[in-house]
Amino acid sequence: MTNLISSFLKDETAATAIEYGLIAAGISVAIIVVVQGLGTKLNSTFGSVKNALN
Repeated sequence: MTNLISSFLKDETAATAIEYGLIAAGISVAIIVVVQGLGTKLNSTFGSVKNALN
């Protein structure tokens, strides 16, 4: 029984999966922020092009 508990406490596979999940979530948030920033800049750029053509 003590070997089973010791083995359970030394097992880090779930911790690794959680770490990968957190890394993926952080990357996702960074991508969303960058895309929103670029979307705003592109919107203003196309608006100025539209106004210049009118």
